[in-house]
Amino acid sequence: MLIVVVYILRLFALQVVSEDYRKSADSNAFLKKIDYPARGVIYDRNGKLLVYNQPSYDVMVVMSEAKENLDTMGVCQALGITKEYFIQRMDDIKDRNKNPGYSQFVSQVFMTQLDERDIAIFREKLFLFRGFSVQRRTLRQYQYPYAAHVLGDVAEVSQYDIKEDDYYQRGDYIGKVGVERSYEKQLRGEKGMQVLLRDARGRVQGRYMNGKYDRKPVAGKDLTLGIDIELQALGERLMEGKIGSIVAIDPQTGEILCMVSSPTYNPSLMTGRKRGKNHQLLERDAWKPLLNRSIMGQYPPGSTFKTSQALTFLTEGIVNSTTAFPCHHGFSYRGLHVGCHGHSSPIALVGALSTSCNAYFCWGLYHMIGNRSKYGSALNAMNTWRDYMVSMGFGYRLGIDLPGEKRGLIPNGAYYDHAYKGSWNGLTIISISIGQGEVNLTPLQIANLGATIANRGYFYTPHVVRSIKGEPLDSAFTTKHYTKASAQAYELVVAGMRSSVLGGTCKALGSMPFEVCGKTGTAQNRGQDHSVFMGFAPMNNPKIAIAVYVENGGFGADYGVPIGGLMMEKYLTGKLTPYSEARATNFQQRRIAYGSRNR
Repeated sequence: MLIVVVYILRLFALQVVSEDYRKSADSNAFLKKIDYPARGVIYDRNGKLLVYNQPSYDVMVVMSEAKENLDTMGVCQALGITKEYFIQRMDDIKDRNKNPGYSQFVSQVFMTQLDERDIAIFREKLFLFRGFSVQRRTLRQYQYPYAAHVLGDVAEVSQYDIKEDDYYQRGDYIGKVGVERSYEKQLRGEKGMQVLLRDARGRVQGRYMNGKYDRKPVAGKDLTLGIDIELQALGERLMEGKIGSIVAIDPQTGEILCMVSSPTYNPSLMTGRKRGKNHQLLERDAWKPLLNRSIMGQYPPGSTFKTSQALTFLTEGIVNSTTAFPCHHGFSYRGLHVGCHGHSSPIALVGALSTSCNAYFCWGLYHMIGNRSKYGSALNAMNTWRDYMVSMGFGYRLGIDLPGEKRGLIPNGAYYDHAYKGSWNGLTIISISIGQGEVNLTPLQIANLGATIANRGYFYTPHVVRSIKGEPLDSAFTTKHYTKASAQAYELVVAGMRSSVLGGTCKALGSMPFEVCGKTGTAQNRGQDHSVFMGFAPMNNPKIAIAVYVENGGFGADYGVPIGGLMMEKYLTGKLTPYSEARATNFQQRRIAYGSRNR
């Protein structure tokens, strides 16, 4: 009786509880063929096609059927591979460490991403190779050699991807970086499936029940980006031979108009069967072309940061429009000296922004941190300052719809208490007032500062994707974020930035056919200083805010200002004048000598 009970329990487990034998039986009777959907295509803001699909083919194999009398050399010759490669691939497929969930009855990926020419001979002889089949797929193609960091690329899924999402199986493709990664679920669509009936010898006899249980694939959703591909092309051209970034934003929507990270690469290098090899070459490049410096580079903002200080000091009542501070070639107090170039003294806020006076903003921070009657302590004053910076989009990720964004650094009171063991004051940290010291921002954050000033006090979370076909944009990208600074403070800062263009450090932009507001930055560095520019235009109806950051480019007026001016001219007028085109060619040909340390 005991033996009978054991047999009954075992039979119940095998036939009812366990799925193994049913799956094996189904695999013998049915062939479930996946129909892959077309991946969504990508357009720029003007409807120009950026990324599309091209037919591609995978060679599949069912191991249980490929055992009998397989013409191995015939397969190798038809596919143009060696016998050693064939043996290695078959071993890899059966290796459960490399291919978890392997089943000899289920179709496995043997080779991927073959084009029409590669597959033609094999397809003609396919009837000779039992167990092998051809699976039609699509391969990403790029219309332009630009915007690689924004668009991203697609590659075969990793084991981690499969574990995280059961939609994927070995041999599937997934967006790895850029928009392809951020909007993977929208772009990938939904797989379809054909259930095919097989006879006792494994030969396909047709669709099971006339396709009753088939499922059609659903194509991925198309994306329209905020990127202007012509503006992007100009930006990449101007940054040739330089390390740095250009980020332009539409202040009225938060849409990214261009995002240049230099050096860059042609996105077509990351397609097809040579993707792995090309990726390795780019990864080993000392200039780090795979790094998206626009959102991953963390830099001292230099004097562009003075605009945020002016906004804070004005709103907190530390200064007003007529408050003037002395500048004797810099800030000098109690043995501390922060240098500055020559200009009139004493100087008020608008003039200080126009001439980029270091002393004015050093005095402002010194008086704020030392104002015990208002804040009680340096720590409280510092945390109030920090709150203003955070409200302007600094110190934390802005939340752009691209992977890998860095947060930069905005110190607070606790940071300095730890660094100086509680013994510090405004003089100790004076360099943060001019965008040096511990302060670090990404080029995206600097551009967003320009957009916030253009809007007189608010910004939209910057985003690359403008619209998704058949789906609303995430509300996170359509919500206004207001800063702590007052409207009156913004008007004074705008006046200072306009004055900078009319006769200050940005005067090279004074002849533009639209009203530009700008602020230069010369960020100190161990080597040659970094050249920085932040601005927007037109002044009273802003359509573009921009940040230019050129590593080791010298003064802000050397590279930042002229590059920023050319970009704004291109976007606002649709073209460059012959004179501007000649200047663009000149900047394209300029090369900055970088040592290995800078790379």
